[in-house]
Amino acid sequence: MTHAELENTRAIDALKIDRSVITTASLHDESDEKAYWLSRTPEERLEALELYRQIAYGYDPNTLRFQRVLEVAEFPVR
Repeated sequence: MTHAELENTRAIDALKIDRSVITTASLHDESDEKAYWLSRTPEERLEALELYRQIAYGYDPNTLRFQRVLEVAEFPVR
């Protein structure tokens, strides 16, 4: 496992829900999430997006590579 793969695995494992704290809010209240994400750099936003993707769809270091497909194309001889 490469260093980057190990870091991603640790990042996902480190995310835990603190079930001792409960907050409620109305769906009609203004959120400060947009301001937060606009204050982040594009790289930080992409890193967060990738982390959310891994959480939603799972993380498997064995599937990090593209599938290799070989196709033979025959061209007419002129």
